[in-house]
Amino acid sequence: MQNIKDFNKTGRPVKVVQFGEGGFLRGFADWMLQKLNDEGLFDGSVAVVQPIKQGMCDMLTEQNGLYTHIIRGAEGVEKTVVDVIDHCVKPYDNFEEYLSLATLPSLRFVVSNTTESGIVFSDKDNEGDIPPSTFPAKLTLFLKRRFDDGLNGLVFLPCELIDKNGDNLKKCILQYANLWSYSKDFVNWIENNNIFCNTLVDRINTGYPKDEDLNLGYEDKMVNTSEFFHLWVIETSYDLEKELPFSKAGLNVIVTKDALERYRTRKVRILNGAHTSMVAYALLSGLETVKECMENETVSKFLKDCLFEEIIPTLDLSKEELTDYANSVLTRFDNPYIKHYLASISLNSISKFKVRVLPSVLEYKRRFGSYPKNLVFGFSKLIEFYKTSTPSDDEAVIEFIKNNSLKSVLANEDFWGTDLSDMEEVLTNANPSLR
Repeated sequence: MQNIKDFNKTGRPVKVVQFGEGGFLRGFADWMLQKLNDEGLFDGSVAVVQPIKQGMCDMLTEQNGLYTHIIRGAEGVEKTVVDVIDHCVKPYDNFEEYLSLATLPSLRFVVSNTTESGIVFSDKDNEGDIPPSTFPAKLTLFLKRRFDDGLNGLVFLPCELIDKNGDNLKKCILQYANLWSYSKDFVNWIENNNIFCNTLVDRINTGYPKDEDLNLGYEDKMVNTSEFFHLWVIETSYDLEKELPFSKAGLNVIVTKDALERYRTRKVRILNGAHTSMVAYALLSGLETVKECMENETVSKFLKDCLFEEIIPTLDLSKEELTDYANSVLTRFDNPYIKHYLASISLNSISKFKVRVLPSVLEYKRRFGSYPKNLVFGFSKLIEFYKTSTPSDDEAVIEFIKNNSLKSVLANEDFWGTDLSDMEEVLTNANPSLR
C-alpha cells in the first residue's frame, strides 16, 4: 500500500513556528493555514516544535510532515491532506536546532497550544538550561536569538485556554528577561516590535480514529479527525487579515479589538465546562467517549442539569443566546462520527477544573447562597478519580491528591487559586467515598 510520506509536497517558506504537534493544532491552525495556501492567500509553511520531551514529532517526521485531516458530521465528510508542516524540531534532543529557527528571516507567526498549565513563569528556570522547563522560558531564549540577529518581531497567536493568553505570555517573557538581566533594548524590542494577541479557540478535535477502516487507499499513522464547527476569535488592534486573510478563505475567524471576553466566557464555561464537569464521573462509570456519555441516560441527565440548571444561571449573556449555544454543544457532543475519548479530555484535569468549572461553582454560590449540587458532585468524582484511578497530570499534583486528606487537597491554593476547604462537608455529602 502507498504511504502518505511518498505524496508530493509543496515547498514553501517557513512563516510559522508552532509549539505543539498534537491533534488540536493540526486540526485547527494547520488545517486553516492549509486552506489559506490552497486558496493562494498565504504561501507559508510551519516548523513544529515539540514543547515537551515526549511527543509525536518522530511520527510526523517519518511521514515528511504530511497527514490526513478528516472532518465529519451531519454536514457530511471532508478529507484534506495537510502539507503545511515543513519539519519538526525537538529542543530536548537538539536545542541549537530549535534556536536556529529564530534566525529565519521569513518567520512571522508563533502559534502554541501547551495546555492551560503551559503559560507559566518559574524562577527556577536558568538562561543556561538546555532547555529550560517552561514554554515561556524556551520562547524567551528563542526571541533573544532573533533580537541578537537584528530580525523583525513576530505575531503571537497562543491557543492555550486561559484568560488573556497573549498578555500572559508576554508578561512571562518579560519576567524572564528581568530574571536573566537582559538589556533594556531587548525589553523595548519585545514591547514594541512584537504583537501578542489574546485568542479563543473552539473546535472538537479527536485525533486518530481508533478501530476504524477509513479506506484512505494509503497508509497514514497520523490521521486526525474533527467536527465541522470551528471558531477562532483573535483580539488585536493589528490588521491581521492583511497577512492572514481568513475571511477570504471562508473560515470562521473573528478578528476583534474588544469582544473576545464575551465569546471566551460562553465557550469555556459551557463547552469546556461540560467536558471537565463530567469527565471523571464518566470514566469512573466505565464510559470511554463523549458519545457514550450522551447515550447514557444517567450521565446525559447529569450533564444537562449542569449546563441548564447551574452553569447558564451564572452567566450574564442573554438566556436565549446561552441556551442556543448549550444546545449546539450537545448536538456536537452527539456527533455520530466523532470518538472523543474521555481519557484525552481528562489530561491535566485539575488545572482545567480551576479555569473551566470552578468559576461557575463559586458564582452559583455567590448568587444563590448554596453550592450547585451537580457541579459539586462532578468535583467530588474528580477528586475520587485522582485518588483511586490513573489520571494524566503532573506527577506532583497526582501524588499530593493521593497522599493527602480531602481537606488538605481543597485547601491547596496552588490547585484552585483559593482555599476551598469550606467545601469539605458538601463534597463528602455528595460522594461518601471521600470520607
